[in-house]
Amino acid sequence: MTTWTAPFIASDADLGSAPILRREFTLDDGHGAVTSATLDVSALGVVEAWLGGTRVSDHLLEPGWTSYEWRLRVVTHDVTEHLTGTGSGEAAVLGLVLGKGWAAGRLAWGGGGGWYADEVAGFAELRIVFADGHEQRVATDTDWQALSSAITADQLYDGEDIDARVDDTTWKYPGRIDTAAAVHTVDLGERELVADTVPPVRPLAEIAPVEVWTSPSGATLIDFGVNLVGWIRVTASGAAGTVLTLTHAEVLEHDELGTRPLRTAKATDHFTLSGGDDVFEPRFTFHGFRYAQVDGWTGTLDELRAAVTAVQVGSDLARTGTFESSHELLNTFHDNVVRGMQGNFLSVPTDCPQRDERLGWTGDIAAFAPTASYLFDTRAFLGDWLRDVWLEQQHADGIIPFVVPDVLKYSPAEDFGKPDATAIWSDAGVWVPWTLYQAYGDTAVLEEQLDSMVAHLRRIKGHLSPEGLWDTVFQFGDWLDPDAPPEDAAKAKADPGVVATACAYRSATLVAQAARLTGHEAEATEADELATGLQAAFQEHYVTDGRIRSDCTTVYALAIVFGILSPEDEATAGDRLAELAEQSGYRISTGFAGTPFITDALTQTGHLDDAYRLLLQTECPSWLYPVTMGATTVWERWDSMLPDGTINPGEMTSFNHYALGAVADWMHRVVGGLAPLTPGYESVLIAPQPGGGLTWASTSLDTVHGHVAVRWELVDGELLVRATVPEGVSAVVRLPGAAEQRVGGGTHELRAPAAVPAA
Repeated sequence: MTTWTAPFIASDADLGSAPILRREFTLDDGHGAVTSATLDVSALGVVEAWLGGTRVSDHLLEPGWTSYEWRLRVVTHDVTEHLTGTGSGEAAVLGLVLGKGWAAGRLAWGGGGGWYADEVAGFAELRIVFADGHEQRVATDTDWQALSSAITADQLYDGEDIDARVDDTTWKYPGRIDTAAAVHTVDLGERELVADTVPPVRPLAEIAPVEVWTSPSGATLIDFGVNLVGWIRVTASGAAGTVLTLTHAEVLEHDELGTRPLRTAKATDHFTLSGGDDVFEPRFTFHGFRYAQVDGWTGTLDELRAAVTAVQVGSDLARTGTFESSHELLNTFHDNVVRGMQGNFLSVPTDCPQRDERLGWTGDIAAFAPTASYLFDTRAFLGDWLRDVWLEQQHADGIIPFVVPDVLKYSPAEDFGKPDATAIWSDAGVWVPWTLYQAYGDTAVLEEQLDSMVAHLRRIKGHLSPEGLWDTVFQFGDWLDPDAPPEDAAKAKADPGVVATACAYRSATLVAQAARLTGHEAEATEADELATGLQAAFQEHYVTDGRIRSDCTTVYALAIVFGILSPEDEATAGDRLAELAEQSGYRISTGFAGTPFITDALTQTGHLDDAYRLLLQTECPSWLYPVTMGATTVWERWDSMLPDGTINPGEMTSFNHYALGAVADWMHRVVGGLAPLTPGYESVLIAPQPGGGLTWASTSLDTVHGHVAVRWELVDGELLVRATVPEGVSAVVRLPGAAEQRVGGGTHELRAPAAVPAA
């Protein structure tokens, strides 16, 4: 285990810019060539490290966002190549450029900031090994210097200002600094330094504009064709002091930039020209945008189009899962799910990337974790986030907060009352580790999180009513039910006690399984007893002749999928769910709680055609309605944009929220036909269930045991399936109208009679 001893340091002076911390050093003489060099860096804020005149990596916004009160990552870089060619006795410069980031910048919608630090501070330990084994160490201390930079303002929400008239290049080289500020050490308090284990934030793609034009008001607008997360790189020249202003937004409204959904986030970069040829690229902010307005550009529109490039950024997770079908709108929707996840998996799993929020809402990832863990390798990313879940919980009397890291404890959301455990949101502490176990087959995540999982159950148990129901504290319920008024997202059809009690039952059953898998029988028994009591109370107080209190799609979907009903009541509930779906015209009638589960509930109770009709609906509200409106990511609200092209009047409206894309999990398992039979896909189920008029679909997954793929098509009255199974993995094949069979590794051609799919 690495032990770091160097202090964090900060500038003594207010430099009026993002500070640069700098140290000149000389390579020790007489030990031969440098054979290896590693640099460990961290910051209260975000840091960009430089050595020998160049950046040490393409990582962005290091060390990322954790629960900074208790845990701060240290990132290790191999920097050997940066010292190659620097001989013994020669001088070099190690430098850190610091931004406010999450620690010192403003966070949440209350307008405050600096919740974790009142000044930015940097940390570095450089270890250089020579040919004879000698080691030289260069680390942050009070002999470092602090200088101003060309980054004159930076905030994650508001943007970055860069003044190219400020020459901040000479500091990178030895002997070129005349004056500099002193530095002081910064006390870390209770914070523990931990080795970074998560994929870094990196540039993921560069995107050229598809159109540049002048709006009716005379504004210069750029369209990059897709809703992305990142920033714009600009090449420009002009008179010194000329300011280019770039304002970012996700949508247009009435042919102008639609900035109202940003709320107080300015999402604006300012670039001041030097008088020469300049290239501007932010490093300490990010925006969620498809469109940008440019003010101050003096060239032509064609010149502007050639001068700008959008840089998409996000945590660099490995892609593992794919899906495609004969339905083009469905394919676009799936692409939107992927793009939305990439934009919101940026250091932490956020709700949205554009407005004054961008927080790790637990409810969103509770819903989306199965889809996320199919599309990308999330083991390290979500495993690390769960460590913060437990840290926050330990300091909050067992409560898993609404957001992790929990900045809302410093800026309370008054609308939500006194924070306490709440269904789905707090259940993330159980559902997410269980999802990781199912996806990757490693019980280590259950072992590591079991105390957190059990503590959540005990918090629930302490809030049960005398009737044994979880209905005594604030609940988000079926958040963003499409029938709720725009100004009151919690005013759903589903009774919040029904939702919460069903979710508590699911969490209890999962904790019981997790405890037994990890050898904790007492905790398993405790969870079983809680589950038994919740099930009995639910059936007694909420179920009458198969009808569930509040009689809406969400309550039936949860009760069916979570298994809280008797077999007789489940069959009745399935029929009622299908009836309600038909009554709605197969338009969506569920919010955050019901949406991830409704297609499974219909499928499980024999209503596959209804599930397909719901999935493929294009009228609002539906999964495909945003696609028909040109969406390139999944929206927060089913109607974030109204059919007439105006933005939803609610204060809370995002065009990049992954939670409602959770149905992609069902698409992979049921439409594509690939699911795990055992955790980690050590054995798999190949069971495509065609419907909805689709004539073919394919899905694939890079599992921990190898590549699995399924493709099916309907040809001349037959269902033809081609399945690829890794060596050492067994697969059970279930095709409609055919006997179940088991196959081993290899590629298999399978056939079954094909029912005529519903259109």
